[in-house]
Amino acid sequence: MSDVGARIEAVPYWTSAITFEPLKGGLSNESYTVTHAGEKFVCRFGTDFPFHHVSREREIMTTRAAHAAGFAPELVYAEPGIMISRFIEAKTYGADDVKANIARIAETVARFHNTMAHHVSGPGFIFWVFHVIRDYAHTLKEGGSRKTDQLSGYLKLAEEMEAAQVPLPICFGHHDFLPANFMDDGEKLWIIDFEYAGFSTAMFDLAGIASNAEFDGAQADELLSAYFGEKPDQAVLKSHRAMQCASLLREAMWSMVSELYLNAPGVDYEEYTEDNLALLEAAVEAYRSTYGRG
Repeated sequence: MSDVGARIEAVPYWTSAITFEPLKGGLSNESYTVTHAGEKFVCRFGTDFPFHHVSREREIMTTRAAHAAGFAPELVYAEPGIMISRFIEAKTYGADDVKANIARIAETVARFHNTMAHHVSGPGFIFWVFHVIRDYAHTLKEGGSRKTDQLSGYLKLAEEMEAAQVPLPICFGHHDFLPANFMDDGEKLWIIDFEYAGFSTAMFDLAGIASNAEFDGAQADELLSAYFGEKPDQAVLKSHRAMQCASLLREAMWSMVSELYLNAPGVDYEEYTEDNLALLEAAVEAYRSTYGRG
């Protein structure tokens, strides 16, 4: 038996024989579906990633809070390096699914933002993407990244996009709304993976939804209108377009850092970096064609 298999079987939650198989997907963590006593579970391996500001203790707390708030599957067991949640029969979203369900996603995310602060506990964690980008630049420089000579340009771009942000209320956000972190059981939308959850404004989540699913301008405007309950003004539109650029820059730099420190099965981080840089280039061009520089 492999070391992974031995670790799964050693989990004290099980009371009888189990079977398991790899669960495809995920850019940083290794996951398996486990069948036990007629039920299915997801077993997820993951340690702290200080280079990504990821604390598993905080993720466990947030996952439990999200379940209590009605957004996430139940976390039934956790120990250092392992999280086991109930498996839900639901469709994992792709970009086209996000585009086809903009109103449902906006409503779900608004409820998440408005209610999660009542369920989380412990020290507060702030996710401000522009700080993350600046810290990634330090990490990449110290680690000898192949992109070191481009870091100053990334930081100037981040400064430009940060200056375009409008004041919004602080809420508890998810901050990793890749399409695959939404799941649809036909009646409700579920949210999974809370590695980066913390306090911020709503804008990064709204921008991440749009940029990760490659929304066009009309789809992005539809998302904002559905979320805020009214057509956004020009300052909010500019802020959202700028934050989409920041979201893509952060995703690209996340991948650059991952090139140095992660090795998830089947993931080509260099390719993922270049894919996000191409999306970033297009987003910045679209932003500047409308709003200019600075």
